Amino acid sequence: MSQAATGLSAARRWNLAPKQAIQLQRELRDQLILENQLPAIATIGGADVGFEDGGRVTRAAVAVCDASDMTLLDQQIVRQPTRFPYVPGLLSFREVPAIVEALEGLRRQPDLLLCDGHGYAHPRRMGVACHIGLATGLPTIGVGKTRLVGEHEPVPAERGSWSALRDRDEIIGAVLRTRTRVAPVYVSPGHRIDLPTAVRQVVACLHRYRLPEPIRVADRLASAGHF
Repeated sequence: MSQAATGLSAARRWNLAPKQAIQLQRELRDQLILENQLPAIATIGGADVGFEDGGRVTRAAVAVCDASDMTLLDQQIVRQPTRFPYVPGLLSFREVPAIVEALEGLRRQPDLLLCDGHGYAHPRRMGVACHIGLATGLPTIGVGKTRLVGEHEPVPAERGSWSALRDRDEIIGAVLRTRTRVAPVYVSPGHRIDLPTAVRQVVACLHRYRLPEPIRVADRLASAGHF
């Protein structure tokens, strides 16, 4: 079995106790590729997750947009029983199984996937975007609404401005202003992309809203629970 196939298999181990999940995160971190291995980007996806029935059902939504104008090309919603408890720092084990199934049900696969949540900007450098990237092989970017870890300088008020997000001496992401004088988002590489490229790709997906368009559409689908 190739190293890539071995990595995909390891990243799809869902039925773990929290201590085992933490150890797996540390093992998977060494498999991340934080440099550009991108195809020609014709389609960009967005992934988001919601929950039903008091958290017992996970509802994952994926939207695929045309990279040139953000026209919606495909979408998929998957519901499945929630397999993992809510544990801060381990949310990918709760969310990624349903996202992977939603991705597999698409007619049109994304060349790049934006994930509602963090990538490398995670205490163990293994947020949901990193986990999805390793579980699927897709280039991924994390776009978090709130900070999970790290510190940063003030971000200028203008749209497109950003400041480095640092944890100790390491740059782990970017704090990006997606709308002028609106709260920023937290961008970090997931897999097969570097930070400057991740920021540029997120900016290219912005329309009139705080969230990049593929994630905004996926968020709406995950919240509504229907097409």
